[in-house]
Formats: sequence, C-alpha cells, structure tokens
Amino acid sequence: MIAPATLMSALSWALYHGEGGTEGLTGFPNIGTYLIFGVILVPVYVMIIAWFVGEPRNSKTGLMGVGYLVGITAQMWIGMFILTMIIAVVFYGGLPEPIGSTGP
Repeated sequence: MIAPATLMSALSWALYHGEGGTEGLTGFPNIGTYLIFGVILVPVYVMIIAWFVGEPRNSKTGLMGVGYLVGITAQMWIGMFILTMIIAVVFYGGLPEPIGSTGP
C-alpha cells in the first residue's frame, strides 16, 4: 500500500512540476492594470466623451453605447474570472492569491 504522503507528493509533482507559488506577482491592481486603464483605453475614453460633448449630440444613443460597452466588458471580465478560478483549482490546487491564501 502506498502511503498518503507519498501519493500526495507524486500528485504534486505531476500537477505542478516543481513550480512554486506566485506571492507578490498576482493580484489587483498591478502594473498591467495601470497600463491598460491609463494608456491603452485612452482612445475609448475620448470616444465616449465625444458622444456626449461633440456635435451632433444625441444623449439617448450615447447612453445606449455606454450601456453596450459596460455590458460587453462585464461579460468578458466575469467570464474570465470564473475561468481563472476553475483553472486555478484544477491545475494549481487552490484559489488564486486575492481570494485564497498567499504563497505556497
């Protein structure tokens, strides 16, 4: 009979390949968050502002556009959040750092 500790060690090697935790590298906000929201999305911010201050102005259509953008963004973020949780549990044995415990 195989000891439980030996079985867990073998499973740990098969699943993680010696990789440790990612303490200090994950979480929100990080450098990528500032880059995306502060630099990459500037054209989107300009577009949304132009919907409401430009000519011709149609507030109803502008609000509908903002609603679509918020809905699409929420759908992507929520879907990726759920997928991240599933991948973390299946391949790394637990929830990621902001939700689960930190480090290995």
